[in-house]
Amino acid sequence: MSRIISFNSADKADVVAFLGAAGNLTSDQERNLGVMRELAQARQLDLDHQGIDWGLSIPDALDHLIAGHADSDAEYAAAAYYSALQLIIDRNGSDPDELGVYSKPSTFFGLLDDELRRLGVSADLLLHDYLFSGPPEEIPFHIPYPVDGPHIGMFPLAKAKPAADAYRAVLDRMDDGFTYDVQALIEKLDVEHESWEYGMKNLDWYTQDTLFFSLKG
Repeated sequence: MSRIISFNSADKADVVAFLGAAGNLTSDQERNLGVMRELAQARQLDLDHQGIDWGLSIPDALDHLIAGHADSDAEYAAAAYYSALQLIIDRNGSDPDELGVYSKPSTFFGLLDDELRRLGVSADLLLHDYLFSGPPEEIPFHIPYPVDGPHIGMFPLAKAKPAADAYRAVLDRMDDGFTYDVQALIEKLDVEHESWEYGMKNLDWYTQDTLFFSLKG
């Protein structure tokens, strides 16, 4: 099954602030949560129409996360929790963009890492492990990992330019099977860096520090 990889930028602390914050949300957070609940219901209706039952609804999973736990014993509860967490990320982040559609993203980015490593790119700029890193470690409770997805990954915005520059420097020596995807990746990293740099220099309210990846079937 092909996987769609999308991404947006957000302040990781803003995302984490919702987890376990029931009863202590600010008025702005409460309004944002209201939108999240509407989106969770819409996503659940879509799953219902597809005949997909995770044993835990996305609205209930969202309520669990806000309350500070993810302890449902439903067989596929992890998928509901990650879907709910993605809603929290999306409502605290920029408009999403699409990285691409991959039939086997773990395999592709693993091979790409090998190619970039062969060409001398630093290990901390290779994408595979970031794509599959999971949610922020700062979340104050354990969220189970959905083996079959959806998945969440993170990449520091401060590394967007170093990664783009490193990939660009070896593009002409790269195996032809990777060049198209890497060129597109460079362009997207350049745009994200420019937005991050502008925000940090010119916008008092801007605190975004993380690219969040979403991998969905």
